[in-house]
Amino acid sequence: MERLDGGAPVPDRYRGGIVALGNFDGFHLGHQAVVGRAIGRARAAGVPALVATFDPHPVRYFKPDVAPFRLTTLDQRQRLFAGAGADAMVVFGFDAALAGLTAEAFVDERLIGALGVTGVVTGEDFTFGKARGGNVAVLAALGAARRFSVETVGAVAAESAVVSSSRIRDLLKAGDPQGAAALLTRPFAIEGRVQHGDKVGRTIGYPTANIDLGNYLRPAYGIYAVRGRLADGRVLDGAANIGVRPTFDPPKELLEVYFFDFAGDLYGQMIEVELIAYLRPEAKFDSLDALVAQMDADCVAARAVLAA
Repeated sequence: MERLDGGAPVPDRYRGGIVALGNFDGFHLGHQAVVGRAIGRARAAGVPALVATFDPHPVRYFKPDVAPFRLTTLDQRQRLFAGAGADAMVVFGFDAALAGLTAEAFVDERLIGALGVTGVVTGEDFTFGKARGGNVAVLAALGAARRFSVETVGAVAAESAVVSSSRIRDLLKAGDPQGAAALLTRPFAIEGRVQHGDKVGRTIGYPTANIDLGNYLRPAYGIYAVRGRLADGRVLDGAANIGVRPTFDPPKELLEVYFFDFAGDLYGQMIEVELIAYLRPEAKFDSLDALVAQMDADCVAARAVLAA
């Protein structure tokens, strides 16, 4: 699936399509409903199905110092949109130029001028344009005036509450990856390039693949049962620590993954690590022997969870 720049005209083969419009960070049940509706309408009409997202997130643009909160990278979203059946992903780079566009200008320049849309599908809480001057009612009025259809998809509820990215973030921060996975329809996953560390793990029998957390939301610090997907497609079970490694000095925030029964070299490779279950909080140990004993127990617990 192609990734298109939302600031420039798309190739002719993608013009005239139906676009699902939103941030779609996490691509949870609610997002899937919006995108699924857009794809269904596009297939029925025989036109391209596009999914448009914003990067960086508008919150990051207006509040650059806010704590990391992303649930998905662009690469992850592209794979998820492709899996849903979209023909292309459109990325609106959120910069000063985009932030300064009025709702009407955004429709005229980006949706009509760049994409040539014949229809737009959004969630009911979608806002856009300078100072959030546009909402779904404004979009519908502009669509009627400019002859493209607008459809709004209502919120999706699970366990008597609306599914939202904020709710998923709260679950992850509370150490409930299973609850988050139920709303995402898959485990929350962190993707990154394996980097060199201080190599203490290999000296105690637990070599780890270390990944910087980047712009991802910080889930509850602690030990997790995980599954990792390697660049070659292999899927490995393991246990991981997310946190600052309080036993070691100086503290360093990392995702450290130990894959069971694996002895390969992963340095420099992109891997994706799914958080399956939270086992315990991060802790400081008085000795390496005490740490190793706990890691032995953690791996037994992780194997049992993953086997189930």
